[in-house]
Amino acid sequence: MPFPSSPRVIYKKNPLDEVICQLKFPPVLRIDSELPAKFQEALRHEYPLFQETSPALPSFLGRGLPPEVGKLINLEIAIPTATKVYQFISADEKWKVGLTREFVALSTGSYVRWEEFRAKMDRVVSELLAAYSPSFFVRIGLRYRDIVRRSVLDLGNIHWSELLKPHILGELASPDVEPEIQQASRETLIAVDGGKARVHLRHGLARIADTNEEVYLIDSDFYDENRTEVKDVFTRLDSLHREAGHLFRWCITDALHKALQPETVS
Repeated sequence: MPFPSSPRVIYKKNPLDEVICQLKFPPVLRIDSELPAKFQEALRHEYPLFQETSPALPSFLGRGLPPEVGKLINLEIAIPTATKVYQFISADEKWKVGLTREFVALSTGSYVRWEEFRAKMDRVVSELLAAYSPSFFVRIGLRYRDIVRRSVLDLGNIHWSELLKPHILGELASPDVEPEIQQASRETLIAVDGGKARVHLRHGLARIADTNEEVYLIDSDFYDENRTEVKDVFTRLDSLHREAGHLFRWCITDALHKALQPETVS
């Protein structure tokens, strides 16, 4: 793995804005030709709300972020125009399951720890297998989007150079230049797990629409496009999850790490 190993922690002041897991499988045309009644019935107690949405607007992949953030993280994904997108939503609207003929996805803006998210994804996959029996998966994706807001961390106008590592900062590393920078963003594609998977890392400055507060976005989209057997899905997801934690710690300084109030997880 390219990122240095670091102890697993849970942050009391959690910077995560959204976590998304998407599993892509060979097309199951029955999902387009009939309503997913059996799938819904199995999940309806936990996800009682239902929507059938336009393929061009997969809202379970974004939650009304400011335009600057949305543009930076490139929320759009390619979905064939004929594909129906079904959404199954929790009563508090904090958890969403998306289903099309080519993928199933789980997203939340209330992520606390991996074990909870993993258990919910395990349930979704189990019901997918029961209803549609995909033979294998052709792409596994796990995406973490962190937004660092200095205001909620009591960091005031502390320079980004004190909160983020030099290899992330670029021009922001200069205290003299930083106050004058109006826009800064980077995209990097990095091989992980010995080249078996990749992470598309997008990061940079953005602003919160209602307050105009300057924030820093770290969007790490891990994916494996190798054929994965059903029995191996969560082994791969566990591996990507561990690497996501190492990547975030690789991005931030000790000062920001402490400000987020880490609690060690055994």
